Amino acid sequence: MALQCGIVGLPNVGKSTLFNCLSNAKAQSANFPFCTIEPNVGVITVPDERLNKLVEMCNPRSVVPATVEIVDIAGLVKGASKGEGLGNKFLANIRETDAIIHVLRCFDDDNITHVDGSVDPVRDKEIIDFELQIKDLETVESRLVKTSKAAAAGDKTARMQADVLARIKEALEKGLPARSVSFDTVDEQKFAHELFLLTSKPVLYVCNVDDEAAANGNAYVEAVREAIKDEGAGLLIVAARTESEIAELDTYEERQEFLAEIGLTESGVSRLIRAAYALLDLQTYFTAGPDEVRAWTFIRGSKAPRCAGIIHTDFEKGFIRAEVIKYDDFVNLGGETAVKEAGKMAVEGKEYVVCDGDIMHFRFNV
Repeated sequence: MALQCGIVGLPNVGKSTLFNCLSNAKAQSANFPFCTIEPNVGVITVPDERLNKLVEMCNPRSVVPATVEIVDIAGLVKGASKGEGLGNKFLANIRETDAIIHVLRCFDDDNITHVDGSVDPVRDKEIIDFELQIKDLETVESRLVKTSKAAAAGDKTARMQADVLARIKEALEKGLPARSVSFDTVDEQKFAHELFLLTSKPVLYVCNVDDEAAANGNAYVEAVREAIKDEGAGLLIVAARTESEIAELDTYEERQEFLAEIGLTESGVSRLIRAAYALLDLQTYFTAGPDEVRAWTFIRGSKAPRCAGIIHTDFEKGFIRAEVIKYDDFVNLGGETAVKEAGKMAVEGKEYVVCDGDIMHFRFNV
């Protein structure tokens, strides 16, 4: 799937350091603004213990994990909505992503210059919020002028669209993101989505801290938590510099030992990748056998034919049925044969909504 999360933030908050931890791609990381000019894209493996367990049980000839795309986008400054700094490029790049990972600097270090001269993650957040909201307001006001004329002439669709635009405009003028406005009907939701507003995208705030705050956070993190409490957005604490040190260790055992020393059981990178996957509303189903164990990515709520089509379009076109085994049954009973013998394999039709962790086998005829 081509869905992407964009890493955004002010210059020098740790975006590229974090990206380098996430991806094998090497974004330049330096102590000056705009060290990332072109967006770097990393295709990153999603850690999943279920996949590891299926591999252990099936001993397949090949293994294919789920992946998620992360884009490192140039740092933004005040006035970006008016083209300041790399504003136009930043806004164009972020518009192309499906969700936002907003990195906030939550650590003190005199050796790393902050673009505004002091550390204040809530202020930094508000700077980017403001620039995105101003750009969205321009878009909404422009559309509203045209739509209002058609609505006044009696066009019912235009009336609905004008109402949607007016409600979003009101939220933006109050300093709220477009995603804070909910709509009841499918038509309203579809129109709002097709506006492709910057502030309509789901957001995960990543608080970049030092070693001491990696486990429990600090005062900066708590200030961010309070600032976003009504946004419906997620928050994750990551020590990017520490994560870069972990990534350089050779063995899994060394990495776990390092994590234990700073009070963690899992790396922040692993937590962030899974959070990005969830932020995009993605889930995983599996195919499992001696030839291959594979994790397939689908959008939450997808029905069986659509999920079959992810493997091959012919699977969707000629879909007959899906044979479904729940992951827990597969593991607890000891594999596919035992599940069938226990009568635990379900046969599902076109209306079946695939669940996260399902082990699937599709029957089709083209």
